[in-house]
Amino acid sequence: MFSFIINYFRDSGAFPDRIRNRHKVFWSDPEAEKIRNTKMLEDATLAHWQDVPHWQRKLSNKNNARLFAKAQGCQVADLYWKGRDLNELDIHSLPSQYVIRPTIGHGSKGVYIMDDGLNHFDQQRYTPDQILERLQMSLDKNPDLEFLFEEFVQTEDGRFTIPNDFKFLCFNGVVASIVVIDRLSPKVGYSYFYDEQWNKMKRLHHLYPGRDEPAKPACFDDMLEQAKTLSKAYGIFVRIDFFATSKGAVFCEFTPTPAKGRGFTGYGKKFLLKHWDLHCPGMI
Repeated sequence: MFSFIINYFRDSGAFPDRIRNRHKVFWSDPEAEKIRNTKMLEDATLAHWQDVPHWQRKLSNKNNARLFAKAQGCQVADLYWKGRDLNELDIHSLPSQYVIRPTIGHGSKGVYIMDDGLNHFDQQRYTPDQILERLQMSLDKNPDLEFLFEEFVQTEDGRFTIPNDFKFLCFNGVVASIVVIDRLSPKVGYSYFYDEQWNKMKRLHHLYPGRDEPAKPACFDDMLEQAKTLSKAYGIFVRIDFFATSKGAVFCEFTPTPAKGRGFTGYGKKFLLKHWDLHCPGMI
C-alpha cells in the first residue's frame, strides 16, 4: 500500500496527465489500429502522411517509422525481410547476426537481438524453428502484426552487442534533453541525461540508475540534427530514438507516450512541461 501511494504521487502532475490524455485520444479511437497499420509507401508525400487527424499514430508502426525517417534523410538499419507469412521467409539465409522487431508493440516485447543463435536480450539460445514458432504465436494473436528482420548494427567500435539507446525528447523541432540508456536487457540498464551541447543534466526520470558516464558518440551531431528534423516534421512532443553505430547515426523509432507518463522526476515533469507550453502550445 505504501509503495502504491508513493507511485501515485510520483506519477501525478500536469506532464504525466498530458501523456495519459494523449494515449487515450490516440488509442481509444475505433479507427486507431487501422490508422496505425496503414501501409505507407516509401515515396509518400508529407501531405499523404498527414491525411488523418493525429496522423502521428501511423509512425507507431515501426515499418512506417522506418519509411518516414528515410524520407527525411535519416539512415536506418538494413531490412532483410518484412511480413506475416513466415513460410515466405528463408530464415537460414540470414546472416549470423540479425534483429527481429514486431511492427506493433512497446517495451522491447517480441524483440530478438540474435548473434549466432544467442538472443542478447534474454541470454537464451534459439534454433531457427524455435524462433519461428514463437513469432507465429504472436502473429496468431494479432491480424495486423508483421515482423521486421533487420541488420544487427554494430557499435561505433565494431562490436555486436546491445547498443546504447539515445533518446531525444523533442518538441516541434526543439530538443529538450537526450536520455542515454546503457541497456543490459529490456528492463535492466543505466541512464544518463544531457542537453544538446552534451552537458550533463539533472535526472528527468527514475528509470534505471546511473554509473560511469558514456563517452560522447562520434555521430552525436548527426543524431542531433536528424532528431530536430524528424521532430519538426512530427510536430507535437515525441521521443525519438537513435543508435550510434559503426556506420553512423541510425534511426530506431518514435515513442509518442513514453512510459505513459510514469516515472518522471519532479524536476523532469516541470522541465518537460515548460518545453511543451513554450514550443507546442495548445497541442495534444
